[in-house]
Amino acid sequence: MTGSGAVRRAALVVSGGILASRLLGFAREMVIAALLGRSGDADLYAAAFFLPDYLFFLLAGGYLTITLVPILARHLASGDLDEARRSFTVVLRWLSVALVAVTGLAMAGAGPLVDLLFPLLPDRGRLVGLTRIALASQVFFGVGTVLMAAQYARQRFVVPSVAPVIYNLGIITGGLAGAWSGSPGPEGFLWGGLVGAGVGNFGLQWWGARRAGFSPVEVGWRHPAVREYLTMALPLMVGQSVVALDEQWPRLFGQLVDVGTTAGLTYARRLNMLPVGVIAQAAGVAAYPFLAGLHASGDQRGLAETVRRSAGSALVVAGLAAAGTAGLAGPVVRLALQRGEFGPADTAFVAPLLAAYACSIPFWAIHQVVSRAFYATRRMWVPVGVGTATTVLTVPLLWWGSSRGAVWLAAVSSLSIAAYAGVISRMWSRSVGPTGLGRLLGPVGMAAVAAGCGRLVGEQPDRLGIGGRGGAGPDPGWSCGGGDLRGAHLEGCSGNTGGLKVPGWVGITALIQAGGTLPDDGGTEAAASSNSRR
Repeated sequence: MTGSGAVRRAALVVSGGILASRLLGFAREMVIAALLGRSGDADLYAAAFFLPDYLFFLLAGGYLTITLVPILARHLASGDLDEARRSFTVVLRWLSVALVAVTGLAMAGAGPLVDLLFPLLPDRGRLVGLTRIALASQVFFGVGTVLMAAQYARQRFVVPSVAPVIYNLGIITGGLAGAWSGSPGPEGFLWGGLVGAGVGNFGLQWWGARRAGFSPVEVGWRHPAVREYLTMALPLMVGQSVVALDEQWPRLFGQLVDVGTTAGLTYARRLNMLPVGVIAQAAGVAAYPFLAGLHASGDQRGLAETVRRSAGSALVVAGLAAAGTAGLAGPVVRLALQRGEFGPADTAFVAPLLAAYACSIPFWAIHQVVSRAFYATRRMWVPVGVGTATTVLTVPLLWWGSSRGAVWLAAVSSLSIAAYAGVISRMWSRSVGPTGLGRLLGPVGMAAVAAGCGRLVGEQPDRLGIGGRGGAGPDPGWSCGGGDLRGAHLEGCSGNTGGLKVPGWVGITALIQAGGTLPDDGGTEAAASSNSRR
């Protein structure tokens, strides 16, 4: 059994779970759009998650698997399961106490915080109640993440993959129950999400962790794992990485544009995260336990090779997904959202936002794998520092973009992810030697940007302030050598970009046919073998 083969099988399991979750997320967005549309209620629903998500991030909850898996992996690699269990227990204990305390304080201060964060949103009193419901879910998410990390450390992925499926089912069921009771609104969705988080992210994961050999054991409060965890988590708590805050930008800056803008940006971003999750997130989540294990066993060549293969495979597919998502933005939004309270005018508003967000898909793929490589080698400050610096540069651009319109907010978001991914991939290459990522990132990035910008120029010239197509008639779509996106070769693909050609796609096609393996520039060697340690 080769290391790369095990990573691929894990990626298939994770991507299957993520696909199921994202498809249910697709259905969730359909239900939310049908019942709330692009309205003030939809803005309130999106804004209700800002404070809970941000507090979860500040406690490093969003990075718990990243910080805890290396600790557990080191003990498991040395055969010391008892010490792994003690480390698991003490981190679970401290985090549970912190989550309950911080959540309680946030609930008590929700009123002033909402007034401070969302001064332009109407009905802020109602938003306070919605925020408190969403805050309660974070306890389940935080504790559940520790339980998932224990399973990942044992390279078990099935049960954690089910958690978001149950969570989305809870949201859908709660929203429909509210509508059937005669009270359609964001409250039903949030209560359903709370139940889904309790069942899927806590209850099921508790069973999964016990099944993987992890359950709480007797251990003191001052176990060394606490200090080790805090040392690794501190950069993540202090840093304000752009990839963690990207979901928050629509909630903060959408209110500066107009009613419904927050909802429109949120719909577009969530649709864009479907391919991001299935392709990029699956690659990163599946590879991470193997990367941590390879580092713990001292196999640095195997680690570098695994990063190279995982990132390359994800990047190839992500580039194609970006072009397809941008080119089909209108039909995708119509299929997913246009029903009930969400009408054709709302589709016309959201489609260009999706096209702009689609430009980021390849760069999310790079981030998901390469950042985890830094985390696996315990160099937390590198991606966090780059991400924080990118945030500092992004915020004034978002402020400027809010005066230009929603499309510019989405475009700035994609630009920030691209800048972050480019810098960390370069820094990783400098630390391990040439990886081949640079050969692929250029043409894939150009294709993604050409696809998104071409769609925007073709369909939304007035919003961009560049004039229309001059009566050119219906959007001619995307052509590839006289064919369409289903063609076997993508050399010279172009869309509504004024004849802009996208180079390098024959090479990408060849890579796909070769299984997505990047060319070896000599900096890494094929170290994974049937006897490689993980």
